[in-house]
Amino acid sequence: MHLEQYFQYNNKLNIFGSTTEYDFHVDIQQTELSIVLERNSPPMEGCPQGGVAQSSYTKRNAKKGTILTTINNKNIYRNFIENLPRSSRLNQLAKDKRKEGILSEVLFWKQVHKGCFHKIDFDCQRIIGNYIVDFYVKALGLVVEVDGSSHNYKQAYDAARKAYLESFGLKVFRCTDFDVKNNINEVFISLEDFIIKECGGNSAENVKLDSRVIQKFTN
Repeated sequence: MHLEQYFQYNNKLNIFGSTTEYDFHVDIQQTELSIVLERNSPPMEGCPQGGVAQSSYTKRNAKKGTILTTINNKNIYRNFIENLPRSSRLNQLAKDKRKEGILSEVLFWKQVHKGCFHKIDFDCQRIIGNYIVDFYVKALGLVVEVDGSSHNYKQAYDAARKAYLESFGLKVFRCTDFDVKNNINEVFISLEDFIIKECGGNSAENVKLDSRVIQKFTN
């Protein structure tokens, strides 16, 4: 049976080995898809009458597949990546880089800080693994790198860095120091197009059901 057909049914599931039964159903309203796990028993202590008891599955996936913002009338969906590695030995270097005030990064930051860019939150000089990325959007799993002229001679390093970041499911957008200084509007048009391509689309295509839940349907 095709996965979309499962959305038509309410099914009793034994969620992740729990002895408590839940009704599992998927509600599709317009372009939004929501996953609800309703407990077939009186509300737990502290839960209001008629409320929904959320499983850990529901809480985890609230970080993915929900609409974050719209760009050019296109819905943009969350792609939060959990448990990214972080090297604490880079803490001081990251702080120093924030204070350094590289012109292209300062110009970019002025366009995106405090939600100026489609109400999306950016971090600057974020540590991921053994790298410090120029800008990072946690809600989208998006890395933005501003490449200076030195990157013209570091193709192998940049390729390895990009492959490492993408191995976690991160999206990497690159622009040049020159373009930020001289064509910043074009940079942000390209960034909008990149986000729409990587994080836009139909909600049913963006919500990824946990493989263990899918197996409950297919077994």
